Amino acid sequence: DDYASVTGPASESADVHLGLTHSPEPEILHRMAADGFSLLLAGHTHGGQVRVPGVGALVTNCGLDRRMARGLHRWPGSSAWLHVSAGLGTHPTAPVRFACRPEASLLTLVPR
Repeated sequence: DDYASVTGPASESADVHLGLTHSPEPEILHRMAADGFSLLLAGHTHGGQVRVPGVGALVTNCGLDRRMARGLHRWPGSSAWLHVSAGLGTHPTAPVRFACRPEASLLTLVPR
């Protein structure tokens, strides 16, 4: 949770600039995007775990907008992409999923 103690700006000489965090807290994602990370990877939300058809996730269990509870999204105000995996599990106090299939993501990165 102490972003500044574990990272800083992405290296300009690196071929890939990946930012990895368990919980997609907007404050951390904003800092990663500002530091030059072009792909941000996260989990934690379980995709919302309980989704209502036509509405989507009811909660994310973090500060992330419910519309971004799973999948690939452009991070607002930046050129970075955010991918949030819905994961395979459930929360210990709510061991169910509804309208939210478990997933293991496989991302293929290609040069641009």
